[in-house]
Amino acid sequence: MGDPLLPGSTGLGSGGTAAATGGTGTTGTGLGSGGTSGTERPPSPARLTHTSEKHPKVTLTELNMLRRHRELCDVVLNVGGRKIFAHRVILSACSSYFCAMFTGELEESRQTEVTIRDIDENAMELLIDFCYTAHIIVEESNVQTLLPAACLLQLVEIQDICCEFLKRQLDPTNCLGIRAFADTHSCRELLRIADKFTQHNFQEVMESEEFLLLPVGQLVDIICSDELNVRSEEQVFNAVMSWLKYNVAERRQHLAQVLQHVRLPLLSPKFLVGTVGSDLLVRSDEACRDLVDEAKNYLLLPQERPLMQGPRTRPRKPTRRGEVLFAVGGWCSGDAIASVERFDPQTNDWKMVAPMSKRRCGVGVAVLNDLLYAVGGHDGQSYLNSIERYDPQTNQWSCDVAPTTSCRTSVGVAVLDGFLYAVGGQDGVQCLNHVERYDPKENKWSKVAPMTTRRLGVAVAVLSGHLYAIGGSDGQCPLNTVERYDPRQNKWVAVNPMSTRRKHLGCAVFNNYIYAVGGRDDCMELSSAERYNPLTNTWSPIVAMTSRRSGVGLAVVNGQLYAVGGFDGSAYLKTIEVYDPETNQWRLCGCMNYRRLGGGVGVMRAPQTENYMWCAK
Repeated sequence: MGDPLLPGSTGLGSGGTAAATGGTGTTGTGLGSGGTSGTERPPSPARLTHTSEKHPKVTLTELNMLRRHRELCDVVLNVGGRKIFAHRVILSACSSYFCAMFTGELEESRQTEVTIRDIDENAMELLIDFCYTAHIIVEESNVQTLLPAACLLQLVEIQDICCEFLKRQLDPTNCLGIRAFADTHSCRELLRIADKFTQHNFQEVMESEEFLLLPVGQLVDIICSDELNVRSEEQVFNAVMSWLKYNVAERRQHLAQVLQHVRLPLLSPKFLVGTVGSDLLVRSDEACRDLVDEAKNYLLLPQERPLMQGPRTRPRKPTRRGEVLFAVGGWCSGDAIASVERFDPQTNDWKMVAPMSKRRCGVGVAVLNDLLYAVGGHDGQSYLNSIERYDPQTNQWSCDVAPTTSCRTSVGVAVLDGFLYAVGGQDGVQCLNHVERYDPKENKWSKVAPMTTRRLGVAVAVLSGHLYAIGGSDGQCPLNTVERYDPRQNKWVAVNPMSTRRKHLGCAVFNNYIYAVGGRDDCMELSSAERYNPLTNTWSPIVAMTSRRSGVGLAVVNGQLYAVGGFDGSAYLKTIEVYDPETNQWRLCGCMNYRRLGGGVGVMRAPQTENYMWCAK
């Protein structure tokens, strides 16, 4: 197979299929006089196949008019003090609840009036309207009645959209209420998101009235989390005591149960003795005193700590938040694409955003000054030197960035010291070793020292003030060599090579290591991965990804390492996987909307969200 990221090679070429459509003149139909190119074919009957896009919408509109005029209605729903006229077949088609009611042996199947209890009449009206119109507005004033009503009627679409609305309304003053609401109605995804929000914003949540009103079980669920975001364990102790003293008479019995989830051994000796140990409520409870003594022993006997490890000695590791991942351009379904999508790890959702003005495969992507840059690439026909810049606040791309001095695809792009660097690639004639950098203040590119080796499909990374160029191909074969650029000396020097030759690999800096994953060697796509330690100038292997991935994007989002898309040797991929350094394992974690080979990835701070209105497609 040819190089799957070079335009015109196997896997990416657009030629080879057009000839199959030639010479198709029709005969015997009275609709055309085209020739038969020397071969007579029997006449075929005239046909016109049509599928109406208007028909479903028009039909629903007419059915709704019949309902409004109470014509052909065969059931009346009594909800609260309201009578709602409807058609059984429409309700049964939309709701499993109504389908079971009207098609089974229940008494309601023979009644013309049916009473529905335990449901809000306004919510029922909105849901019946949705059945006939495919349109609903979810807002703060109705979501708490719509969600339980949708659960009762088994309208899964509306359940999901109510949960999506509530996700967007989360703040420190209401997240505990939303969490309890999600738990009551078995909305597991909303419960997970509300939990994560509570953990990340715990320092504000602990100040809210909702926190003081928590049942003991929910309090324990929150404070036992490893991901609780606190400056120190002192905040957790203070939060617990505030909760306890809000209703000492009833809650005193739960003190030991709650305090065992405060990591007392991680407190400072001064706070442990002077605040915790001297508290009258703690001193009056034997189990609490035992917990304080355990913490004192841990602090006073450092040589014994390896034998004293447990849940209370484990430091909390809050998950970082506030970043989103963008997947830009690439190759999909036989052509370069302009589409761009955004991944939010908190919701695990991929959403389409504004596309670029040009299709770009082999595009270089980086973030500079909170703007996303797409550099060069190939549009399926020609090599590009143009650049586009995306603003997440306006969801718009602009093309007012100066072009690079050379056309480049399979180019490496990174940001160092406020400059955007474009490294290597190919221009359609040759593989490149030259490097240039962009000054956003001057809107100007200037050349810097070239690399010692020509590299296309090169990966670049910035670590400790240096720019690394890793692997790639010199136009003849894949490389395992690595070189490092020092901007102060304007000079490239070689560092130790990788253990594997890789072109079109993914690369990112994670926990002060450079990770290099996937790519392609001389004969196949790779799933293997390795990392570079700049202190020892050595590469060491890590566990392989779950899929082979050439043309893969690699990025760190909220403290986690993600591998995005690529090509596995037979198919373009839209899957992503995330790496856990503690277990040294990769796991799949969802899919993009588009398959992408040779797309770029960039990480930005999440833009602000808006209120939510939804209409079924």
